Amino acid sequence: MRTRGAGRLLGREGRRMADAALFEFLHTEMVAELWAQDPDPGPGGQKMSLSVLEGMGFRVGQALGERLPRETLAFREELDVLKFLCKDVWAAVFQKQMDSLRTNHQGTYVLQDHSFPLLIRMASGLQYLEEVPKFLAFTCGLLRGTLSTLGIKSLVTASVAALPACKFQVVIQRS
Repeated sequence: MRTRGAGRLLGREGRRMADAALFEFLHTEMVAELWAQDPDPGPGGQKMSLSVLEGMGFRVGQALGERLPRETLAFREELDVLKFLCKDVWAAVFQKQMDSLRTNHQGTYVLQDHSFPLLIRMASGLQYLEEVPKFLAFTCGLLRGTLSTLGIKSLVTASVAALPACKFQVVIQRS
């Protein structure tokens, strides 16, 4: 008897939900593993762990950028690259588009997600606000890595005022 794969049984929407859940679990385990080595790492150790997560995200972002169709790599404007990141790349990773993109037209972009998937479970209380940087470092690296593959050198930081919303600030590094 031939068995059907999980993909056929779940259907397209079910696969998306499964993909999102698997990504969320993997991300949570990466964060937990880095902090399990030293539960109270202090300022220096915490910066090291955040750096490791950001580096992992950067490498994943580079790999993601390398898998993009060649025609998407021929953007004319920097703003077009950021729009592509907010719509297509964000949807591929988080099954939703970024909620807004703003720019000062001088190389600084603010990407806003009002319901960031990796922070939704933490949104129940302000006590989790100090834990947020752990859950944003990977995504900052992911954005920076993808931009790097698309030929844009950048610095990406994240901030949260109210959970689960977050802002990613992308500053383009000019040569």
